[in-house]
Amino acid sequence: MKKWLYVFFMGLIGFSSHIVKAEDNDMSEKKVLVAYFSATGTTAKVAERLALAVHGDLFEIKPKEAYTDADLDWRDKTSRSSVEMADKSSRPEISSQVDDMAQYNVVFIGFPIWWYREPSIIDTFMESYDFTGKSIIPFATSGGSGMGDSSEIMQSLAPDAKVYEGKRFASNVSEETLKDWADTFLMK
Repeated sequence: MKKWLYVFFMGLIGFSSHIVKAEDNDMSEKKVLVAYFSATGTTAKVAERLALAVHGDLFEIKPKEAYTDADLDWRDKTSRSSVEMADKSSRPEISSQVDDMAQYNVVFIGFPIWWYREPSIIDTFMESYDFTGKSIIPFATSGGSGMGDSSEIMQSLAPDAKVYEGKRFASNVSEETLKDWADTFLMK
């Protein structure tokens, strides 16, 4: 009888180990994209660290017409970025496309905060793909501004996706901090 109980419990342990491995396999089946727009290189550095932390593919959202320093002068109401941000329907063109967006189930989207929200080029990106069933996690860089309404705006542009509340990071955020933050979404 003792031998039978031993075999029975060892079988349960083996079965439960199999369950854990199956859950681990489900996690590894998540395909992650880290897409980002970076006007000055700050967001690019954070996106690169995040892609390493989550073992994701990296895609730069490049404007068809690059932004100059004059374009980025937020104090000038006639600068390109000021004009774009004042016009909610502005959609700056993007110079390249993600090859196969369908393969990704989790998309981190990074950008600098402009006028307390995502730049208009992010709206262009959001409207360029079918995000149905995908998890979208915004992240941003800024000298001090928060995310504002970015997550809500992005959700309205991708109504069939789940857009999570985003987070702003300092330019020197560590890969470990990014991994800890990203894991809260990747474990869902």
